[in-house]
Amino acid sequence: MRFKILISIIFFIAFAQKSFSQHYNVYNFQQLEPLLNQKSDTTYVINFWATWCGPCVTEMPAFNQLHNTYLKNKVRVILVSLDFGKDYQKRVKSFADKHLLKPWIVILDDPNSNEWIDKVNTNWSGALPATLIYHKNKRLFFEQSFTYEELEKEVKKVSSSH
Repeated sequence: MRFKILISIIFFIAFAQKSFSQHYNVYNFQQLEPLLNQKSDTTYVINFWATWCGPCVTEMPAFNQLHNTYLKNKVRVILVSLDFGKDYQKRVKSFADKHLLKPWIVILDDPNSNEWIDKVNTNWSGALPATLIYHKNKRLFFEQSFTYEELEKEVKKVSSSH
């Protein structure tokens, strides 16, 4: 009996620690760049955001809904957090938990934004939110906030072109 209790306690601690210590991949731009140029038969929706950005917070349900709606289709939503400073991983996790975010979240930690912003899109001023939607060579870039309907309309434009 003691053995079963001990095993249960160990399992609980291991599980609790794993879920508490969840973290997100932290990339520099060189590591992130391949995600912006995939040639597969998938449509990519890459949203650049931050937990401190009001319009980003407002639009987040649209990206979550798009992810959930197109989960079984060839549409991949990737949320690229530009949070920085002390405890940024903890802030991103707390935000994701609070908003029940399901898309893949990565954190871009590359202070040389002047070097990589133009590589995302030459028209990007660096303002947030910003979204890149692409399928192979068809690319659309937006420096704006989205509703779900607006976002889905743009995804369909890119997806239907193949």
